[in-house]
Amino acid sequence: MKRARVRAPQLTGRRWLNTAGDLSLADLRGKVVLLDFWTSCCVNCLHVLDELRPLEEKFSDVLVTVGVHSPKFAHEAEPATLDAAVDRYAVHHPVLDDPELATWQAYAARAWPTLVVVDPEGYVVASMSGEGHAHGLDVLVSELVTEHEAGGTLHRGEGPYVPAPPAGSALRFPARAVRLPDGAVLVADTAHHQLVELEPDLQTERRRFGTGERGLTDGPRATFAEPQGAALLPADVAARVGYDVVVADSVNHALRGLRLSDGTVRTVAGTGEQLRRREGGGPALEQDLSTPWDVAWFDGQVVVAMAGVHQLWAFDPEEQVVRVLAGTTAEGIHDGPAEEAWFAQTSGLAVQRVDGEEVLWFVDAETSALRSLRRTPGLDAEPDRAVRPVEDTRMANVAPVAGAGYAVTTHVGQGLFDFGFRDGPAAQALLQHPLGLAVAADGSLLVADTYNGAVRRYDPATGEVSTVLRDLAEPADVLVDGDTLVVVESAAHRLTRELTPANLRVDAGAHRVQRPPTDLAPGVVELVVAFTPPTGQKLDDRWGDPTRLVVAATPPELLAEGAGTQEGLRRTLRLADDLDGGVLHVSVQAAACDGDPETGQVPEFAACHLYQQDWGIPVRLVAGAPAQLPLDLRGA
Repeated sequence: MKRARVRAPQLTGRRWLNTAGDLSLADLRGKVVLLDFWTSCCVNCLHVLDELRPLEEKFSDVLVTVGVHSPKFAHEAEPATLDAAVDRYAVHHPVLDDPELATWQAYAARAWPTLVVVDPEGYVVASMSGEGHAHGLDVLVSELVTEHEAGGTLHRGEGPYVPAPPAGSALRFPARAVRLPDGAVLVADTAHHQLVELEPDLQTERRRFGTGERGLTDGPRATFAEPQGAALLPADVAARVGYDVVVADSVNHALRGLRLSDGTVRTVAGTGEQLRRREGGGPALEQDLSTPWDVAWFDGQVVVAMAGVHQLWAFDPEEQVVRVLAGTTAEGIHDGPAEEAWFAQTSGLAVQRVDGEEVLWFVDAETSALRSLRRTPGLDAEPDRAVRPVEDTRMANVAPVAGAGYAVTTHVGQGLFDFGFRDGPAAQALLQHPLGLAVAADGSLLVADTYNGAVRRYDPATGEVSTVLRDLAEPADVLVDGDTLVVVESAAHRLTRELTPANLRVDAGAHRVQRPPTDLAPGVVELVVAFTPPTGQKLDDRWGDPTRLVVAATPPELLAEGAGTQEGLRRTLRLADDLDGGVLHVSVQAAACDGDPETGQVPEFAACHLYQQDWGIPVRLVAGAPAQLPLDLRGA
C-alpha cells in the first residue's frame, strides 16, 4: 500500500532536554523518528514510556524517539516540573518542551498519549492514539528500515540523546508514608525502587527493602519497579497470611507482600503484565493488573487504586482473589452506584470510621477531585463479593462488578478539564492533580494538593475547603502525627514535619486545560475512528464485529442522539443545538490477530492484540463548523 506523502511539521517549543542543543527534523533526516506526545500527569503516557524502552533498544542505531511534552495542567508547564518528570520517569530520549502546545496543534493531536512516526525523508507515515502499539510499531519500523536502507536514505549510527547528570539523594521522588506500630515510618522510595524504614525522627534509616534495581523478583533480596503505595494489614490477618504490608508496585502491575520481621517480599497479586483485556477478577496471581497506585484496608479487604484503568479493585489476601470493586473504566466524574461510577486516575486512599461505618476517601488526580465510597444507605445485606468474570468493562457504560452495595460521591471536583487553587464552599473549590490524603483527628480530610504545592483541608461537616500549608514541592502524601503533619515532598526528595497552622483562605483562580476545543456543527455529526492493523494482522471477525465504540458526553444533554455502546468504528451523532459545547467522551476498542500472510485468514490459535483508547474531547458548537469528527486509533 502506497503511503500518503505528508511532510512532517517542524518541531517548535520553548527548549530541549536530553540533547546537546536544539534539534530540528532536518537534523534527524536519515532516521526513523517517533514522536511521543505526552504529559507527565498521564498514567497512559507513563505506560507508553515503558512500552517504548525495548523498541528503543532494538532499533538504537536507526530510531530516534522524541518526547513532545505538551502539558495538561498549569504546574506541568513550569520548566522545573518537566525537568523533574524526565528524571523521575527515567526518560532516556530527547524531549521537546511544548508548553504552548504549538507542536501538539501542528500535528493535530487530540489525546495524551499520541504517537506519530516520521520516515527518514521527513514524511509522516502513521499516527496512533493511546497505548498498546508496541507490536505494531515494531513491524512498522522494521518495514521502514528495510525500505529506506534499500533506497539509500537510512543513516545508521548514534542518535542525539545526551543524558543529564545523575542526581543523588537519600530518597528519590518518595510517594507514600505509612506509620508502623512502633512509631517508625515506612516510605515508598519510588525512584530508588525501594521501601525505606525510618526512625520516628524521619531522618535515621533503619533498613531498606529491595536491592534498588528495577525488577520483579521475590525473596529477601527482592526488586521493585516504582513502588507507590503501601498499607499495613490488621495484625490477625498478617499472622494468617504471613506478611504485614501490601505494596502497590506500580510499574510491575503487581501487589507485593512484605514481611517486616525478616524483610522477605513475595508477589501476592498480578502477573507482572499490564491489564489489556478487561477481565473482572479471579485468582490473584493469574490476573493482570494496571498500575496500582495506592492500597488501603477497608471493609475487610485491601482496596487498590487501579490508576491504569480508572477503577477501584479489591484484593482478599486470605482467599487470594482480586475483583473489580467500583468503576466502569470510563474516565471522568460520575457518581452513584459503584458499578456505574466513573473515575479518573484514582491515586491516594484513606479510611475513616463514621458512626460505626467505614468510609473510603480517595482522590482522582485527572479530575482534581476528592471523592468517597461507602455502603449504600439502608443496605442491610453484605456486599456481593463473588468473583464473576466481567465482559470487557472498559467498553461498557455499566459493568457488572463485585462492588454492588457501595455508592460513590464527589465532594470536590468538577471535571476532566477544570482545576485551580480556590477555597470556600466545596461546590466552587478547586484542586490541581492531588495524589494523597489523610484523615485528621477532628474528622476533616487533609489533601496533598500536589500540583498546587499545598495541603488542603475539607470539612465534611461544613462542606468548606481551606488551605493548611503552601509552598511545598509536589506534596504526594500527608501523615497526621499528633499536632504536626508529616508531608511527603516528592519533588524535594524528603519528608518534612510541619506544625498545623490556622487555616488559610486562598483564591488563586480557576483554570481550564489549555488545549483548544474542537469546533463542530450543531446537529448531525459523523464520528469516524481510523484503524489500520499493522502488517501481518487483520481484524478478527470470526465471531462478529471485533470493534466497539462507547460515546457519552458532559453534560449529557450535549448528545441528543448517539450515546451508548455499539459495534463498529463509525457513529452518527446528533449534537444539541441549544448549547455552546461540552466534552465528548469516546472509548474505542479493536481486536486484530496475526493472520496467514498467504491467505489473509486468521489461524485458529493466532496471537491477538487489543487496541484501545479513551478520548475526552472539549468541543465548541459553531454554526458552519465541520460535521465530521475524525479520530485515529491507528491510522496510516
